[in-house]
Amino acid sequence: MGEECIFCRIIAGKIPSDVVYQDDRAVVIRDINPQAPKHLLVMPKDHISSLAHTDPGHKELLGHLIGVAREVARSEGLSERGYRVAVNTGREGGQLVPHIHFHLLGGRKLSGALG
Repeated sequence: MGEECIFCRIIAGKIPSDVVYQDDRAVVIRDINPQAPKHLLVMPKDHISSLAHTDPGHKELLGHLIGVAREVARSEGLSERGYRVAVNTGREGGQLVPHIHFHLLGGRKLSGALG
C-alpha cells in the first residue's frame, strides 16, 4: 500500500506524529482523536490491511504487538488501574485506516465492558 496508507506515511516519517515507542517491527503513536485520556495506536511497520489479512506466519508479529502494548501501558502508568487493547477489523468493525493497529486506551473507567 505504501504511499496511499496514512500509517505507512507516518511510519516512514513523511507525516509528523507523536511517537512514544519504536523498534524494528512496531511503532506506537498517540491518537490525534483520543477516545480516552490515554489513547495510543500500536501498529506494525509492515503494511497489513487488517486482522482479517493476517495468516499463521504473522503469529510472532501479533504477539510482539501485544507485548509492545503491555510495555507502553506500563510506561504510560496504566497498568495499576487497567486499560483496554482493541482491534477494529473492516468497515463494519469500525476500522477507519486499512493498516492493522491496536488501540490502547486508559486513564479513566472505560464504559461498555466486554466481560
